[in-house]
Amino acid sequence: MIESRARAKDQSYFPHLGLGLGLRASHFEDILSGRPRVSWFEAISENFIGIEGATGGMPLEKLVQIRERFPLVLHGVSLNIGGTDPLNRNYLNALKQLSHIIEPHWVSDHFCWTGVNGKSLHDLMPLPYTRESIEHLCERIDFCQNYLGRPMVFENVSSYMEFKQSEMPEWEFIAEIAQRTGCGLLLDVNNVYVSSFNHGFNPMSYLRAIPKENVAQIHLAGHSTGGDANHTILIDTHEHPVCPEVWQLYGEAVKLFGAVSTMIERDDHIPDYATLENEILLAQPFLDRIASAPLNTHLPPLYERIAFT
Repeated sequence: MIESRARAKDQSYFPHLGLGLGLRASHFEDILSGRPRVSWFEAISENFIGIEGATGGMPLEKLVQIRERFPLVLHGVSLNIGGTDPLNRNYLNALKQLSHIIEPHWVSDHFCWTGVNGKSLHDLMPLPYTRESIEHLCERIDFCQNYLGRPMVFENVSSYMEFKQSEMPEWEFIAEIAQRTGCGLLLDVNNVYVSSFNHGFNPMSYLRAIPKENVAQIHLAGHSTGGDANHTILIDTHEHPVCPEVWQLYGEAVKLFGAVSTMIERDDHIPDYATLENEILLAQPFLDRIASAPLNTHLPPLYERIAFT
């Protein structure tokens, strides 16, 4: 067992940082010149490194300045952990260099594949939930954790299709990988809600199956509605405020997992910094209530109108 795997099983390795926000360039000056009420930020790794390993420039200078004042975590979208191409050593090396500079509390990416034959799709593609996929991901996660010298954290993605080859539900797939590799989990509550709507499963079944000791972080975000008159789907666009249904599901998540570092992602129609900060502060009452609230193991009423199977 690698040292990083052993430490990842220790909840203290993923401390509760409080409430945070995704770091966006339009907010740099507000953060550096103001007095933010959030306690940490998540930086997109690719905004500060290139696939071929370049690190540096003005964005990195700003990131270093913010890191001097606030804890940071790194969040990537290019690792292609579920892909069949060899892992990109140049990218991993640049990520390791950036980690040495920034000293993030953790480094995360996604349970997905992002390209094939050296071509990036610039999207987070779902995986078939099979035993073969588990073996493939565990081997590659172990390699990355050893290469970086730290446990990594991986996020569940939203999905709009399912593979006929899948042998288990997504939550069992993720739980086994986390328990075998010791990686942390970045639980995206909006993605759970979006996928549950699109595929007709019970989101509480998903949450109850996730190993508490591996949950390092929670994402909240807004989604959009798509489809046509005959078939509605939800799309994880990160361009709207968090909806009431996702807030309610977040309330159930914190009852199950306790005080977990929580933040909002916003990637389009980005509001001013104060507006986004006010939105994430809506999470505080949920965290304040968990110490005294009894665990709710029943399906919340809002899900009764969704035809779960």
